[in-house]
Amino acid sequence: MHVAATLLKLATRSLLNRRMTAALTVFAIAMSMTLFLGVENLRKSARESFETTLSGADLLVGARSGEVNLLLYAVFRLGNPTANLDWKSYQAIANRPEVAWTIPISLGDSVRGFRVIGTTQAYFDHYRYGNRRPLSFAQGAPFDEVFDAVLGAQAARDLGLSVGDPIILSHGIGGTSFVHHDDEPFRVSGILDATGTPVDRAVHVSLAGLDAVHRPASAQSAEERDSSGAFEPEAITAFLVGMHSRILTLRLQRQINTYRGEALSAVIPGVALAQLWQVVGAVEVVLGVIAGFVVVTGLLGMLTSILTSLNERRREMALLRAVGARPPAIFCLLVMEAGLLAGFGSLIGMALVYVGFFAAAPWVQSTYGILIAPTGPGLHDLGIAGVVLLLALALGAIPAWAAYRRSLADGLSVQL
Repeated sequence: MHVAATLLKLATRSLLNRRMTAALTVFAIAMSMTLFLGVENLRKSARESFETTLSGADLLVGARSGEVNLLLYAVFRLGNPTANLDWKSYQAIANRPEVAWTIPISLGDSVRGFRVIGTTQAYFDHYRYGNRRPLSFAQGAPFDEVFDAVLGAQAARDLGLSVGDPIILSHGIGGTSFVHHDDEPFRVSGILDATGTPVDRAVHVSLAGLDAVHRPASAQSAEERDSSGAFEPEAITAFLVGMHSRILTLRLQRQINTYRGEALSAVIPGVALAQLWQVVGAVEVVLGVIAGFVVVTGLLGMLTSILTSLNERRREMALLRAVGARPPAIFCLLVMEAGLLAGFGSLIGMALVYVGFFAAAPWVQSTYGILIAPTGPGLHDLGIAGVVLLLALALGAIPAWAAYRRSLADGLSVQL
């Protein structure tokens, strides 16, 4: 133990004497670790965020399109729907005896970049996220009148709105719109608790309200203005289905996909999400390989730094031999230096990753709807740091072996 402590002290002082070179080596390793852990944690957070967006729904139904595309625009609010489906088709499926509940969804408008979701009370009754958690209200209540609106937590915060405030819908889904429905302002009736899903960035209105802002005032009936309960739109974008028995899900899916009334697609959300991961899986592998090569490059830089310093340190090694250090001690000294460089670089890289995640989490969530909730380094991160340390020790053995061999031949009269 005494010899190990002495060697560790010598390795530390040796690095401090070459502090500029050591600092640059540590910085290179830290940056490579930051990239590698950043890619890994961002990939993990994105998957968890997507997987917790929706739970408890057995089918997602929309106009005929690809399964992944339907999932992206109907659940994650990414992209645009290919077409709408007829309300009569929705009713025909919703009224089937094996269907327990349905949630109609209509997309199209926005509020300063936040998607507007036209739906019904069923959305608040049956929508589940995470581990089948229901939606809850931080303020107010679900919409009761035609021109009521319920805001997600992120939308309410970024728009600076509270219950009772007016809100104006804009045509289209972009952040900037030149057509505003300011003749029919809505009123905020409620604000949902944060969910960490795209629900947080949505503005929810009744189907009747969404239809009303797109129709002339003369075409709107008194019934539509008084209550959204009896309203029937011409078409919707998609709808979620919950079954009385999941055993019947595949049969209903097949019947919807072969529905004669119009071309529809029914997908199981979990299956469509698995297909999405297959699509992006190749990209994840490529990013992981690139990040891995960056780590290896950082370690090779460390190896190069130690190797190039060996000639300058031959007298140092000879002096250590003169005071009694044996060649194995010289070998261990060089290996310890490599371990210290990699260890400090890994710790700094890990710290940079989590500081960056904590700082960027609000922006990532508000911009992309992905919840990043870093809780500190876990076993996975520590395992990666351990692997990097082992690789550094293995690479450090190369210059250590060279120093070992030289220390056997060099004396105090080294020719430099």
